[in-house]
Amino acid sequence: MFQPSLLRPSSYSVTEITQYLRTLLESDPILQDVWISGEVSNLSRPSSGHIYFTLKDGGAAIKCVIWRSAAMRIPDFQVGSQIEAHGAVSLYERDGAYQLYVNAVRMRGEGELYQEFLRLKARLEADGWFDEDRKRPLPERPKTIGIVTSATGAALQDMLNTLRGRYCLADVVIAPAAVQGVEAPGEIVAALHRLNRDIHPDVILLARGGGSMEDLWAFNNEGVVYAVAESEAPVVTGIGHETDFTLADFAADVRAPTPTGAAVMATPSRDDMLAELQGTHQELNYYVRSTIDNLRANLDQTSRRLNRESPVRRVERERQQVDGLSLQLARNISHRLELNRANLKNTFSRLTALDPRAVLQRGYALVRLDDGTIVRSAEQLDEGTRITTLLARGSAVSRVESTRMD
Repeated sequence: MFQPSLLRPSSYSVTEITQYLRTLLESDPILQDVWISGEVSNLSRPSSGHIYFTLKDGGAAIKCVIWRSAAMRIPDFQVGSQIEAHGAVSLYERDGAYQLYVNAVRMRGEGELYQEFLRLKARLEADGWFDEDRKRPLPERPKTIGIVTSATGAALQDMLNTLRGRYCLADVVIAPAAVQGVEAPGEIVAALHRLNRDIHPDVILLARGGGSMEDLWAFNNEGVVYAVAESEAPVVTGIGHETDFTLADFAADVRAPTPTGAAVMATPSRDDMLAELQGTHQELNYYVRSTIDNLRANLDQTSRRLNRESPVRRVERERQQVDGLSLQLARNISHRLELNRANLKNTFSRLTALDPRAVLQRGYALVRLDDGTIVRSAEQLDEGTRITTLLARGSAVSRVESTRMD
């Protein structure tokens, strides 16, 4: 800050006097918070984002600067526009020129309009027209979209281009209406009523491009506010620029910063839908693969169970069992035959040993009477008794001449 010395020098440098003048300007409270009205000229908008222009009237001019940080909040104006600029007056030392550093702009006459805007807003807000519990969610995938805007404005083309590129699945119905001037409020209300009555869209876009507060005043009309708040379909407003607010914005279910933003907010993104579709496709593939794997496992398990319970397998098992029983039966029969053969041989040996014929083979004879009685003792015989003698081979018939008991 410039600090004059106690002793006045013979002269000041340009820098010193310029700094002194700047200090004087920046220490004046009026010049640091001032509204200046005039006509815009020499407007420049370089790529840096800053805005340079001159504000003039019939008798003088002042250079003005709007830094990029503030330019985003400034309504659009052109050369020849009548505006009121707010800011602080200071000195640009390099050129030795004083200028206004602007932080807010309103179109000429907006001061009174703004006061009317605040009055209407306070009354409608007190009546509950802006309450959050009146707001409705937007449909995720609207089938029909209504648009209320000027049929010849750039805002309509911007919205249509956005909808075509972003979400082309919805039917778009345009209800044209004037968006500026005396006739605009009535046409906007009629267009909203017509859409709700005849079309029944899923969502309505109410939009127009940028302009001064006076240009946007139709959207501060009470009838428009009521029509927006009472619309059967949710309403998305995209009126002016991001820094522009109208009463219709407060009554709408959703406010977008621009008409293009309204089209974006009312529809899903094609990229998001494609990503969601791909995710669903992957989930479906996983589900199908999982289901097929489960069915294949169940089929394999059922097949194994059927194989175990199959009549063929049962017949094979029974056949194997029969084969086992047959072998066992054959072994048992062979064993029994061996036993019977051994018993028979033993019995035969015993019978052979007891066979009288075997005795006869050793030289003995068997004597019988005519009645077949075996003679065991001489007492059974009398002289002249006929007897038959059985030999080992053949027999002989004879008569007893005598007997004796030895």
